[in-house]
Amino acid sequence: MSWLEALILGIVQGLTEFLPVSSSGHLEIGQALLGTSGEENLSFAIIVHTATVLSTLVVLWREVASLFTGTFTTWKWNAEKEYVAKILVSMIPVFVIGMFFKDEVEALFGNGLLLVGICLLITAFLLGLSEWLQRRRQNAGHEVTYKDAIIIGLAQACAVLPGLSRSGTTIATGLLCGVKKESVAQFSFLMVLIPILGEAFLDLLKLLQGEMVSDLALLPAVVGFVAAFVTGCLACRFMLEIVRRQRLVWFAIYCAIVGSVTIIATVC
Repeated sequence: MSWLEALILGIVQGLTEFLPVSSSGHLEIGQALLGTSGEENLSFAIIVHTATVLSTLVVLWREVASLFTGTFTTWKWNAEKEYVAKILVSMIPVFVIGMFFKDEVEALFGNGLLLVGICLLITAFLLGLSEWLQRRRQNAGHEVTYKDAIIIGLAQACAVLPGLSRSGTTIATGLLCGVKKESVAQFSFLMVLIPILGEAFLDLLKLLQGEMVSDLALLPAVVGFVAAFVTGCLACRFMLEIVRRQRLVWFAIYCAIVGSVTIIATVC
């Protein structure tokens, strides 16, 4: 992988991690178009995913700091502890997937773009349906409950499929559950911090212990990380505003077009 290819894929990852169009699906498409392959793809994906998680910490640092302070500076049960508890509940489904089905999930990546195209169409349907129902509702919605947290967590677990947008699926699911649009995007971005950082840490340990071999050079790794981090910061801020303004339909149309073109190109 050259530094230019890493730059392009890093930008793609940074933008699509937060925009509801599937970062994994776009990385698969980008790698297929650029002709990059091999073990370096997995290592690169780990690096750029870590970069976008760090961009979440930068954009939502006030919320993260508030949760951290409220959780660890007092023994009393408070709103911050309850919010963290809901995040932990939302992590249960993806934890089960990661512990017992990690190899099966990884086997889905790199097996062609047909699955990516299908999942992009599913993403488009979820985004369109959630915005339609949101506009028909009379009330503003409610804050995330424990029930909402586990349902959104199940959506996140399903979104391990390449082409099924994690942010799009979790935000759409939250809106379908009746969660306030102002609350659902923030919860969606915060709930993924621990799983991705944990996964990246475990993979880094494997890499250092020689259990995972990587051909990825230092320069492409650094370029990809920086590109994903910078564009991730921009996309995270942009997506928070988009959800507040109820403009998900444009992403639904985009996912439908890209998904359809991907399927047609794969089949034909």
